[in-house]
Parts: sequence; structure tokens; C-alpha cells
Amino acid sequence: MAYRPLADEIRPTTLDEVVGQRHILGEDGLLRRVIEGGSIPNLIFYGPSGTGKTTVANIIAQRTNRPLHRLNATTASIADIKEIMEEIGTLLAPEGVLLYLDEIQYFNKKQQQSLLEFMENGKITLIASTTENPFFAVFGAVLSRATVFEFKTVTAADALPAVDRGISIMEKRLGARVACQEGVREHLAWACGGDIRKAMNAIELLLGAARRESGVITVTLDDAKTAAQKSAMRYDREGDAHFDIASALMKSMRGSDPDGALHYLARLLEAGDMITAIRRILCSASEDVGMAYPQAALIVKALVDNALQLGLPEARLPLAQAVILLATAPKSNSVYQGIAAAQADVRAGRTGDIPRHLQNVHADSAGLEREQGYLYPHGYPGHYVRQQYLPDELKDRRYYQFGDNKNEQAARRYWDEIKK
Repeated sequence: MAYRPLADEIRPTTLDEVVGQRHILGEDGLLRRVIEGGSIPNLIFYGPSGTGKTTVANIIAQRTNRPLHRLNATTASIADIKEIMEEIGTLLAPEGVLLYLDEIQYFNKKQQQSLLEFMENGKITLIASTTENPFFAVFGAVLSRATVFEFKTVTAADALPAVDRGISIMEKRLGARVACQEGVREHLAWACGGDIRKAMNAIELLLGAARRESGVITVTLDDAKTAAQKSAMRYDREGDAHFDIASALMKSMRGSDPDGALHYLARLLEAGDMITAIRRILCSASEDVGMAYPQAALIVKALVDNALQLGLPEARLPLAQAVILLATAPKSNSVYQGIAAAQADVRAGRTGDIPRHLQNVHADSAGLEREQGYLYPHGYPGHYVRQQYLPDELKDRRYYQFGDNKNEQAARRYWDEIKK
């Protein structure tokens, strides 16, 4: 008998067997009601790999009794689509076809447009899947003709029954009873990171290599950890996960949550992506802490330099220190707001001539030098003298507002005293 991967053998054949996705496939889930209604619209399934997108497409095909064609956009072409179209209206597909297009984000605009004519006349029911945000990855005309359903990461609790089913199938396949050390099942459910396919691959590898004595296969926790190591990591430097983790790191530092910040830093470092972590850390020092604790920028820069000199794995220590410092430091976004307001004026064309007393007198042409009227602040008490610095058109604009933290309020009081 031909070899059949465990991940394929365990694939659900009913909606009730699908792991997770209760929000759309539960008793009152919208996608479940659509499927059970029998009139299937064009669909886009969005979510991580191994969460049931292909499985649900197979179940839809079985319910509609329409031929199911599978294409993967990484290798398919327009010619493949035209070949499928030739079946429509024949005995092979009198009612049209169901086209499952995996990784649709890899189809270019022209390829996606080639689907439109057949989607509109109903000859093709398209079910496309993508691991990237469809509102960025899918051409607008295709998106407007389809309904998007998000498949969420499967939790460890949801994955545990699938792990048990996988072990049960392997027992029958191997003709032996499987005895798992305490924690093995739970570790496999957790370590798959929501990808049931990964969990089944780990089980197949683990049980196939385990020792058998007297008809019993014993699975140790150490072996389970080795078989499933780093499976829980979801990371693609060009995909959504990259931006999501980087965003979560910065928002955790901004939100003054050192635990969350350390978690997302650890995920970046485990993926070997130290540069993304460094960029977010350096940015946060000015964007989120800024004038509330200006010295943070200097300290963080020194810690980043240490990390770059050390390299991983030791670099995790100065980077963790930087993350904790920023997460626990007082916060101010006055720097961000100030430069954003100034740039908004410049981009809108609100600039004006630089006041004469601020211009570079040495750049004047010979014989055309004029009195600048510049007042040198250091020649006045408190090293300050009132004069106009913004162009006439903007002379009353205020970009920087003192934050309500101790450091900026101290500066405000100092300048209030000087300027009065």
C-alpha cells in the first residue's frame, strides 16, 4: 500500500472534525451556515498555515458535488486556469467548477484579473487562501467579488484532540500501543504553534523512531521536545508575522509592559532577527520616551552597540536591558508630535522666506551685504533674547508642547522664568 502522510490521513471530512475555528465554523458560525446553505459564494480564506483552510475547501467540494481543482499560485500560470475553463459546460463539469487557489498572493495582477470573467458568470467558484493580509495581497477587483474569512491560530487546547487522534492512528499503523511520558501530548499540542500539519509530522517522526519493547512504544518528553523544537515559531521576514511581532514589541514598550516587550523581543531573537528588534528599540527611545528621559537615547544606543559587538546569543542581554529600560521609563511623545506637526506644514507648502536676521550673511554676494539685525542670545541675561525665528507666514505656529512629565515640566518652568 502506498505511503500516506499522517497529516493527510487525519484530515477532517466534516465541519465538526475541523480543529479550532469555532468563530466561523461553530454551531452558529457564519461560514458554517454558508456551507450548509449550499449556495457557495467566492471565498478568500486568510490565516496561518495548518489551520484548516484546505480542509474546509475539500469539505465544501464534497457538499456541492462540483469538481474541485487545486492550484498553487507559486507554480501555476494563466495556462493552467484556461485548461480548467475548458472543462466547464462539458460532462466533466456541467455545473461549473470549484477552484481552490492556494497562496493567491503570489499571482500577479494580470493573473488575478484572468479569474474575473469566470467569477462573475458563476462558472468558477473561487476559494483562494493566503497567509498574508488579503486587503494588501489580493487585487481589489477580485477582493470585491469574494467574502473574506479569517482562520485563526489553533490553540493548544484545540490541538490536543488532534494529537490524540494522530497517536491513535499511528498505534494502528505500527501495530503497537503507545505509552507517552507525562507532558508529551501537551508539549506536542503546544509546540506545533497552531499548525496541525506540523504536529502530525512531529508525531509521525517521533513514533517512527521510538523504541519498542514487548509491543509497547515509549515516547519520552525529551524526544518530543527534540522532534517539535521551534515548531511553535511562526516567522517570515517578508510576511505579516514579521510586522506583527515588531509592532507588538514597540507597542509593549510604549505601553510600559516589560513582560510583553521581553516576550516579543525573545520571538525576534529566536528567529535570528536582531536587526528588527534594534530598529524598534532605537525608535522607541525617541518616539515614546523622548524628552521625559532624554538620557534613555544615549543608554539605549550604548546597549545596542554592545549587542552588535557581542552578537547572538549574548546580545540578548543588552537588548533585554534596553527593552526593560524603555518599558519602565516615563513616557512622552512630544518629540514625535512636534516633528509630525512641522512636517505636515512643510508638506502642505506652508514654508515662507527665512527671516533676514537668520540668513547666512556670508553667503551674500559681494556688495549686496545688508544688516541682518540678528540678536546674539549669549549676549543677553539667561542666554535668551526675544526674536522671531519662524517665517512670517508661520510666526505664531507652535509645534512643540511640553509633556506632563517631571523632566519636561521642569524645563517649562525654567523657560517661563527666563522668558517673562
